[in-house]
Amino acid sequence: MKLVLVIPDGCADEPQPILKGKTPLEAAHIPHMDAVAAIGMVGEADHVPLPMPSGSDVGTMSLFGYDPLLFHTGRAPLEAAAQGITLGPEDWAVRCNLVTTHDGLMKSFTAGQIPSDVAASLLKEMQAALPADSPWEFFPGVSYRNLLIFRGAGRTAPFDKATSTTPPHDVTDQPFAPHLPQGQGADELLKLMEWSRDFCAKHPANQARGDNAATQIWLWGQGQRPALEAFSSKYGPQGAVITAVDLLRGIGRLIGWKVIEVPGATGYLDTDYAAKGRYAIDALKNGVELMVVHVEATDEASHEGHAFEKVKALEEIDRHIVGPVHEYLKSQGEYRLLVCPDHPTFLRTKTHSHGYSPFALCGTNVPQDNATHYSEPEATRAGTRLTRGCDLMNLLVNGVKG
Repeated sequence: MKLVLVIPDGCADEPQPILKGKTPLEAAHIPHMDAVAAIGMVGEADHVPLPMPSGSDVGTMSLFGYDPLLFHTGRAPLEAAAQGITLGPEDWAVRCNLVTTHDGLMKSFTAGQIPSDVAASLLKEMQAALPADSPWEFFPGVSYRNLLIFRGAGRTAPFDKATSTTPPHDVTDQPFAPHLPQGQGADELLKLMEWSRDFCAKHPANQARGDNAATQIWLWGQGQRPALEAFSSKYGPQGAVITAVDLLRGIGRLIGWKVIEVPGATGYLDTDYAAKGRYAIDALKNGVELMVVHVEATDEASHEGHAFEKVKALEEIDRHIVGPVHEYLKSQGEYRLLVCPDHPTFLRTKTHSHGYSPFALCGTNVPQDNATHYSEPEATRAGTRLTRGCDLMNLLVNGVKG
């Protein structure tokens, strides 16, 4: 039995006037996703249960079959696992975005997609300026996505689980002051964020980027290492994941999956969709039982408010990933193929939202719903609604009973 989950990140959305009242899924030409819906079942799953924030850390944990209400501790420790950063029992990881602010507004949560080498140079300067005995360690990642680790051995952490922080992508083009860290330990985070401004202002390579120059760090998503049971112990199959996003790599590593690196996978609209499809098929040929293919481009298009780019990304996923992978699966006998995003990301707000995400599942031991399209309205009409989104993994692994 071969199992595949394709995640078009944040693809669920609202009807768009610019798309003649259709959602991006409805507007896109996605015959292969439609075929999954037509020969299988469609429905809705809630991967971001209230009161948790809507984000890929919560939604992906649910998609992978783990209840985020029980296991989620924060986004940053998942990304730390992806980078191979060891967290001790008293350590905390904090997500450290490089951002661009201007006149009190969050102009870019990516600092204009800051190049990784410029970001690393900035963080290196900040680290060098800290006292030798500082508990803080900066770890450069990819572009704006970096980490700050608090080493807590023998120390009291400046914040706790009640410390409130906000993802900067949730406040794009909005005043950021109401969304600064609050609660226990917020003063320490605020101090570091303000302290970073001088480094950004004086860094030549950063300032050479003009309006896209990073102006400061933004700290959020803090947490300690989660305790996750190995996927093979919980569900059975040996899994692997293809993604350009650290937090998915991190969850994958924490649950014992192989992380497959794909050249040209960027985590953006210019990603190599075809390479992801090829590498997924190669992994299945070489013994992987459950293959997860994640694409960030649809989410990025929403964050930037680009409806047509979101439609284009869906069509690329359909053409280069869902289509070829499904053809391979059909040639191998028993299989199941699932398509589902982790959460909605609205073009209107340029940010993640709560609510149900549409899924389409086909293959062995999956009943036929007679759906005609993979879309939000079609999933709602079908009537299958999973209030615990983490239960969707059971359907992929075990099929539909009865």
